[in-house]
Amino acid sequence: MMTDFVLASLHHVLIFLLMAALAAELVLVRPGLAGGSLRRLAGIDGAYGALSLAVLAVGVCRVVWGIKGWEAYSGNVWFWHKMAAFLIVGLLSIAPTIRFTRWRKQAAANPSFAVGDAEVKAVRRFMHAEAAIFLLIPIFAAAMARYGA
Repeated sequence: MMTDFVLASLHHVLIFLLMAALAAELVLVRPGLAGGSLRRLAGIDGAYGALSLAVLAVGVCRVVWGIKGWEAYSGNVWFWHKMAAFLIVGLLSIAPTIRFTRWRKQAAANPSFAVGDAEVKAVRRFMHAEAAIFLLIPIFAAAMARYGA
């Protein structure tokens, strides 16, 4: 029982931290992005990736060692919706991460480098889609808890 409580608590905290990292990226990615902001963005994006892996790892632990067990999750359509949303968010995060890495390298080679407004706009489209799909995850989690198989 205590294991389930610890895993559930850790899972929820990690999800909140993940959303905070995405929100921080959205704040930083704006016209005029350059220099120190690019370094901060790279650090936050690294944390975002690590948090994503931690959420996934703790989620797997909940399925394996939690009270409900695999059978309760595998038969729940809302669980699969939540997993699909998490996967889509992960896929949508690839393009911004590639751009952030490229920008950071350009800034390292040229200290006066600033990201163009068109590139910022393109990346923000991905990030807004990421955030919108991310918001479905807690909705699907609530549906899982109430309308499980």
